[in-house]
Amino acid sequence: MNQFFYNILSGINGWIGCWGVTMIIFTVMIRLVMTPLDIKSRAGMRKTQMLQPQLQALQKKYANDKDKLNAKTAELYKKNHVNPLSSCLPLLLTWPILIIVFGAMRMAANEQLLGQLAQILRMPEGGAAPVMEPFLWIKNLWMPDNFFSSAYPDLNTLRVIPADQWQKWYTALQEAGTVPQLLNELGITVQSFDSGALSETVQKIVGAMSGSLEGFSGIPEYIEAITTIPGYTIPLVNWSVPHMYNGFLLLPVMSAVSQIAMTKLMNRGQDPAAAAQGPGAGTGKFMQWFFPIFSMWICLGYSAAFALYWVAGNLVSMGQTFMINKYLDNKEKKAAPVAGEGSVK
Repeated sequence: MNQFFYNILSGINGWIGCWGVTMIIFTVMIRLVMTPLDIKSRAGMRKTQMLQPQLQALQKKYANDKDKLNAKTAELYKKNHVNPLSSCLPLLLTWPILIIVFGAMRMAANEQLLGQLAQILRMPEGGAAPVMEPFLWIKNLWMPDNFFSSAYPDLNTLRVIPADQWQKWYTALQEAGTVPQLLNELGITVQSFDSGALSETVQKIVGAMSGSLEGFSGIPEYIEAITTIPGYTIPLVNWSVPHMYNGFLLLPVMSAVSQIAMTKLMNRGQDPAAAAQGPGAGTGKFMQWFFPIFSMWICLGYSAAFALYWVAGNLVSMGQTFMINKYLDNKEKKAAPVAGEGSVK
């Protein structure tokens, strides 16, 4: 499935020619596919909310008899054909899709980063500077959008690339006859990228480029890019700002803000007092703050491309929620007169 979504990404980019725009288009496509699940989740949430007054009455009446309360609550749900998990299950189904999409984006990022790495390794041989993937304020879409990440691939980014992609990359260089001389000097072969030896191999390559490996003076342009600026270090976490930092931390912040805004939009129209006492109230409150913090943290450490997907997904989801609410409002309004006529008869 990862390969399937990766092929879609590559196809869109082959047509558009800009990975940033590709990510936005891809995000819209994914959200459209997930629209039926969103509608089902929202409809289930509304049904549950409509029962809140009756649920509160039961909680008050059977406050001292938990077994009776559980039985009467289940009876109420059954009578009104409401599944209390109907609003959660569709959302849980979106997680496998998110994981698959993340895998596809990780494949794209790894491929692009290895391509940039090959260009950096050829610079001592007279090669040009690596072609970055800029987008708006971001210098390289495949590196994190923050002050603490270099725009050039670094050890932390390269070491998470799996062995099979390294081997595919090196084999392609061999077949094209373009293996950089620096790799030959390091004694790198395709076997060097086996899982057991991969970590040591990546450290040797980055060490040779940065000049920290004994016997290698490094690549001046690479050293300049990753060298940190004196005095710009955050204590405790030891985050430093490199000369060629990649972004301004905007996408991680936007991911958290948009997540909060989306949560508020989804809860609009819900009685706060009822929500605080209803089933799953504790979980809902936890998720309200967990997801913004989680989204900011994950966007802080992963590629700006993934952060862009996350932010765009939140914005599109907000628009969808607004439209779904309008659709369900109109549906309930149309159904209301029919129910009224039936009660008069």
